[in-house]
Amino acid sequence: MKLVIFDTGPLVAWFCSRDGHHAWARRTFAQIPAGGLICEAVLAEVCHLVAKDGIAHGKVLEFVERGGLTPVFLGGELPAIRELLNRYADRPMDFADACVVRLAELYADSSVCTTDGDFRFFRKNGREPISLVAPFVS
Repeated sequence: MKLVIFDTGPLVAWFCSRDGHHAWARRTFAQIPAGGLICEAVLAEVCHLVAKDGIAHGKVLEFVERGGLTPVFLGGELPAIRELLNRYADRPMDFADACVVRLAELYADSSVCTTDGDFRFFRKNGREPISLVAPFVS
């Protein structure tokens, strides 16, 4: 299987049993090898959103530390991330989404695991579709 880059939605769904994508996330995560990539922006969003469901931030960090995910720092990629945000200013691309797209550009043979339908429209390197692992992809 390709290297997997994680967006916020699947991780929130995995941690939060009341999430509408929870069952999909559990099935999907069982098939994805450990070591997928996560950027700090997504990690921050996941910690924030699961806390709203009463889940401690530490559980998310513990999952990462135990090898579930590999954190990637994108501080040196801010110009490219800014360019993505400008390109998709008419779409609901937030900073975390732009970071995920940038990771997909940096790791060419990867897939993005997401529940966000906007990733069907986002492109890496300007024109290339992003390979997706998503509940709306068959």
